[in-house]
Amino acid sequence: MTQKSILITGSSSGIGYDAAHGLRTAGWRVFASCRKPEDCERLRSEGFESPLIDYTNAESIVTGLAETLEATGGTLDALYNNGAYACPGAVEDLPTDALREIFETNLFGWHELTRLVVPVMRAQGHGRIISCSSVLGFIGYKWRGAYVATKFALEGLTDVLRQELSDTDIKVVLIEPGPITSEFRKNAVSHFEKWIDWKNSARRDAYREELDRLYTDTKPGKFELPPSAVTKKILHALTSQRPKPRYYVTTPTYLMGFLRRILSTRLLDAVILRG
Repeated sequence: MTQKSILITGSSSGIGYDAAHGLRTAGWRVFASCRKPEDCERLRSEGFESPLIDYTNAESIVTGLAETLEATGGTLDALYNNGAYACPGAVEDLPTDALREIFETNLFGWHELTRLVVPVMRAQGHGRIISCSSVLGFIGYKWRGAYVATKFALEGLTDVLRQELSDTDIKVVLIEPGPITSEFRKNAVSHFEKWIDWKNSARRDAYREELDRLYTDTKPGKFELPPSAVTKKILHALTSQRPKPRYYVTTPTYLMGFLRRILSTRLLDAVILRG
């Protein structure tokens, strides 16, 4: 039986890294892409094929996919869009350029790669396109407006793509994790420092309270799960004859999905604001 292939983006750490290892163990031929050459080299030393793909660099998206297709003979069974980052800060303090920058990584690059993959999957008659969203893809949460905006947009775009490909054997899936152990919060610090002038904000006192958590709180959260919990759902999405449109991961995602269905917007806001 021919080994199935998958291209994973953002494979240098966290969810993408665990997915690369987990899917290889499950028998997949994994192309574990990263945005930095040194991370690609590290993954190659671990036995992976690792094309360079930076969502903010259109040329790397084209060449990274071309490298993958050359290795497989022009086919690709699955794509897992994963790489993303957060830029914490109150919406009123987010410069518009900060939003432009985060959308380049968290949405526009994903869209560009997906558009290039769809014709490949159409030609071969099948495929799976899986994108890593978040509980923040359907629930807003204070101080996370930039990230929430990209994930809400991703979910809408993905829903439409799923509908438009419903007459094909290309399945389109969203993975919606809650808190997962990773470097995500640590990686957000540099973006906060680049864009948020918190000392001159009307909310500077609130920032002082939030900064302690952003910079020093490294303890796992109460409901935090390891990245392997996400990999488990990806495997189901890849192997199920009829995959779900959405896969929740972690208790907070299930809880918020339930509350969103039963509560009014005002009541849901009250629950979220209580923390």
